[in-house]
Amino acid sequence: MATAHKEPNYLGVFWWLLALTILEIAVIYMPVARMIIVILLIGLALSKASLVGLYFMHLKFERFTLGLVALTPLVLCLFLILMISPDIHP
Repeated sequence: MATAHKEPNYLGVFWWLLALTILEIAVIYMPVARMIIVILLIGLALSKASLVGLYFMHLKFERFTLGLVALTPLVLCLFLILMISPDIHP
């Protein structure tokens, strides 16, 4: 039986996404190393993707196993990047 849940605040999520987008644009112009900018942009993109997935795709109300299924490719991608990193930066 489906359980009822409270309606998410879509407008609040929109404002968070807008703020994160503005922050991404600001990060591009920061006078720091390119690798730090890339890491910050990836972190911001993941947080935006999480907000979209959790609230607009209603994954916030799904089971724990669905989260594991979604998280596994991310962990594998991170592992792959770390494994080939020594070949990219000699």
